[in-house]
Amino acid sequence: MRQWTIDAFASGPFKGNPACVVEPLDAWPSPAWMQALAAENNQAETAYLLKTKDPARYGLRWFTPALEAPLCGHATLAAAHTLFEELGVDVPLLTFDTLSGPLTVKRTGDGLEMDFPADPPRRTEIPAGLAEALGAQPVEVWAGAYLIAVMDSEATVRGLKPDLAAIKRIEGEATGGPGQTVTVALADADKPYAVVSRFFAPGFGIPEDPTTGSAHCILTPLYEEKLGKSPLKFHQAYPGRGGDLECESRGARVLLRGRGFTVLESRLRVAPA
Repeated sequence: MRQWTIDAFASGPFKGNPACVVEPLDAWPSPAWMQALAAENNQAETAYLLKTKDPARYGLRWFTPALEAPLCGHATLAAAHTLFEELGVDVPLLTFDTLSGPLTVKRTGDGLEMDFPADPPRRTEIPAGLAEALGAQPVEVWAGAYLIAVMDSEATVRGLKPDLAAIKRIEGEATGGPGQTVTVALADADKPYAVVSRFFAPGFGIPEDPTTGSAHCILTPLYEEKLGKSPLKFHQAYPGRGGDLECESRGARVLLRGRGFTVLESRLRVAPA
């Protein structure tokens, strides 16, 4: 059984966010086996695909090293890239059945476009201890599935060295549970993107996620309203990598656009349990 490592939302190899994608299966393995392989891979996500009778439709599940995720953007892009580019699936539109409902992906230009549910955030009070955990004072805080800490500048976002143990305990009004905080700011005027962010997710077993599609389901409606324009280019400023997305709201949905690059093909020698 084969497995690929795909750099998603990347401008080239070794950029963006790596995800492992397992060759499509005839039946779901046990959750314990999927979790064990995800822990062995030790990437932000491992994606599992389930065959159906429809060549354009697959089941899709995502596992971090610590738990099964309800939604994952970069591993969905990685799964679609694997089907299109590595396995030669020739369909105009892929549909994935997931814990977050059906998600679709199609080719667009030199990349892929994903259709995800929007998660418009609500303004909240700054949770106690958040500024101390981040090492900087947020200008404002919003909450969707994750906390959104708006900072005063791109330099502040890039320079953060948070206390991850403290971040893990902070939930505020986020619906996805504690330990998941996006920090975000308007980009410097000379940058080719409008918004810059980082995502600290120790609650998911991920100290910092390199590029997070699900976070942009929150950031897109927030910053389209703030800036009064759409689509928007976003950059997630994980040190040493960095990921790039173009995002656009479509009512209750968000379109996420980006590229994938295959960096590794491997063969599993342990059968699914």
